[in-house]
Amino acid sequence: MKAEIIYKIDIIPKLELIISLYIDAGLKRPVEDKCRIEKMFVNSNLIVTAWHNDVLVGLSRAMSDYGYWCYLADLAVRSDYQNMGIGRELIQQTKIRTGKDCMLLLLSAPKAVSYYQKTGLRNLTNAFALDREM
Repeated sequence: MKAEIIYKIDIIPKLELIISLYIDAGLKRPVEDKCRIEKMFVNSNLIVTAWHNDVLVGLSRAMSDYGYWCYLADLAVRSDYQNMGIGRELIQQTKIRTGKDCMLLLLSAPKAVSYYQKTGLRNLTNAFALDREM
């Protein structure tokens, strides 16, 4: 039986739900710092969540100018809901909201590169970064 997943736009789930999802999905985020997690979400302007009943099973957190680019900062799916197409749908819902004029960009954890290649995202070699100081 396939779970019925409901996607919601621009709601910020309770911090405990976000942190639990990040830990379960294996995303390396500062989960011990609730203020920082809250800041990450308050300052993001496009959040797509996936729900099975009242369980947060996935989320996409992004920033976009809605005219040229969208940076997909987080894509997380609860481990027991992976391989059900939820991650792909979160990407699709994010792209739909930003429109055809926007390029979707993300940085991938090394172990997730093959996943993103399977979703149709193109691998880029021209990215640069300044690391966090903390």
